Amino acid sequence: MELKDEIMARMYVVITLISLLPILVAMQVLRVTTLDGPDLRTTAEEQSTEFRDIPAIRGEIFDAEDRPLVVNIKRLDIDLDPSIDGFSRQAVAFYRKLSTMINTSAAVLKSRVDGRTSPSFVTLAQDVHLSSDELDWLGRVPGAIARHSTSRRYNHGEAAAHVLGVAGIDAGQSGLELQFDAVMRGENGRRAVHLDRMNVTRYIPGSEEILPTHGESLYLTIDLIMQSILEEELKKGAIDAGAKWASAVAVDPSTGAILAMANYPTFDPNNPGRYNHNEKRNRAITDKIEPGSVIKIIPAVAALESNVVALSDTIDTGDGVLDQGRFTLRDTHPNGRIPFWQVIQKSSNIGIALVAERMDNGVLYQYARQFGFNQKTGIELPGEVATRIRKLEKWNGSTLSAMSRGYAIHASTLQIVLAYAALANGGVLMKPYLVRERRDSHGNVTWMAHPDSVRRVFKRDTARKLSPVFETVVSEEGTAPLAMVDGLRIAGKTGTAQKARSDGPGYMKGKYRATFVGFYPVEDPQIVLAIVMDEPTKSSYGGVVAAPVFKAVAKRWMARMPELAKYVHAEGHQEIEESMAIVPDVADLPAPIAVRLLSALGLNTPVTGSNYRASVLTQNLAAGREVLSGVPVELTVSVDSARVMPDVTGLAGRDARSWLAALNIEVRIDGHGTVQSQSVTAGGELPQEVTLILN
Repeated sequence: MELKDEIMARMYVVITLISLLPILVAMQVLRVTTLDGPDLRTTAEEQSTEFRDIPAIRGEIFDAEDRPLVVNIKRLDIDLDPSIDGFSRQAVAFYRKLSTMINTSAAVLKSRVDGRTSPSFVTLAQDVHLSSDELDWLGRVPGAIARHSTSRRYNHGEAAAHVLGVAGIDAGQSGLELQFDAVMRGENGRRAVHLDRMNVTRYIPGSEEILPTHGESLYLTIDLIMQSILEEELKKGAIDAGAKWASAVAVDPSTGAILAMANYPTFDPNNPGRYNHNEKRNRAITDKIEPGSVIKIIPAVAALESNVVALSDTIDTGDGVLDQGRFTLRDTHPNGRIPFWQVIQKSSNIGIALVAERMDNGVLYQYARQFGFNQKTGIELPGEVATRIRKLEKWNGSTLSAMSRGYAIHASTLQIVLAYAALANGGVLMKPYLVRERRDSHGNVTWMAHPDSVRRVFKRDTARKLSPVFETVVSEEGTAPLAMVDGLRIAGKTGTAQKARSDGPGYMKGKYRATFVGFYPVEDPQIVLAIVMDEPTKSSYGGVVAAPVFKAVAKRWMARMPELAKYVHAEGHQEIEESMAIVPDVADLPAPIAVRLLSALGLNTPVTGSNYRASVLTQNLAAGREVLSGVPVELTVSVDSARVMPDVTGLAGRDARSWLAALNIEVRIDGHGTVQSQSVTAGGELPQEVTLILN
């Protein structure tokens, strides 16, 4: 073939192949769009769609009067990924507009981005407030992320800190926050979102969405005011006594409800990282101690019910010194021959040891077990220790005597108070509890506590005989005259115990724990309170350092318990007259705010609920009237839509926001604390948006 023909042939081949190329492309397009199209579209959709969590809101915690102790604070943080395509083109405009929205200069925002440590992430602002329009704009900026979250706020700082505990970002870490984490945490929901080619998130209308199940809230038996009083007096008493630490627990003997639980030193759960482990330790349940003479209730009950002694039987305690084998027992002063009831009143170590020797080992051991020692109480808190009694087979010749005086047995402050609660309750030991009910996010009760007895420890007749004996302890003739409150009948017991060595057998010289536990009124016991102090330097005697704390607390608590007035003698009335309250004006306020204001003053009201559209029309007690704390204030409430802008100045920012949100008003807040001013005058037409200035 000639060269010319060969060239022409090659050209024909090339032309033919080129002419076939559009046909091949068309066929490929046809295959992609017709045959593989649905599969490819599904793959593309899956690659650009992801599921995002809808966070569940953690349950809150309230006290016995439904005062909020732990709440959630809504937060909005603004993050940015400046590496996303498209952001750099509008960065200047973005900084300028965002600066006007969050009151931060554009230069500061740019410096945060330029100085970021991660190439693809930086937080521009935290805890800011944006309107819905501003959030929509932010969502259209490539790389900008509006991150909604909640943070935990412990409204009253150190109050009940060891009971409430601490919750971290993901879970509870201590206290009730940890114990009830599973029910308080809730369960996150989820929704499908679409990521466009600029990586901007857009929600898909009609897509799959699973709503979150918000956590349950806890309603406690602890009263905030009583708790705060106990903490204040315990702190003052511990500092005055020079104690290393102190703990206290109060319980309702008829139900087992914990009324207050305190420790010193304590901590603020809003800033837990500033405190050490010892300050965050709930010693009322985690520390077991040899309690000393407060434990004499056990041999007293065992001796009476075993018929080895009667209260009137004479016990010869001699000159206050008694040799028992390798040990020498001493009383604080010689008592000579005294009846058994005075052995308890005078807290005679010799007398109780002599009576204990009349019993078999197994009797005292069994009664100690009946009182709940050597086991946990089952309180709904993590970290409770089981108290310990030496096993019978390991008892030696001195164990019986030692145990009758509060040695060779270990107890926590909680178990000490429960032992005397059994005496106050006619011999029946109740199971302690802190949570009276749980409610879901709609306010429905999901669980309710029911008082439950553990067992009958001893006969009612024995309790009837012993209560007056322990009442004589709180007298001028007893060991706890400093616990006396004028006009109020109190029964109790003091205790002093030398501290055991932690590095081996034996006891530390000059190191003691001092205790007092008492209940009142003796006629109808409603409160049992135990105080424990570790290594007080002022005195080693519970009647000197712990009993005064009991007295101070009891006097102040009477203001919270007007029903005790009928048990107080005439000379004791002045203790109650101190607890007066001025009735506030709650007319026109939303019911939740009105209830909270009244509760803070110690005034009760049958009105409950969280509907901010329900406002108070009338109150039966006139504003400004002085009344006894605890009296009921009846409110007439109506659910009606407000027609004018309300006055929210002076209210907490959270309350003001909730009230206005219930009226469908968009709220912008500047600052923290209480409302100082509002952008729309009270009494004017309801606006769509309002700005509140807080101090």
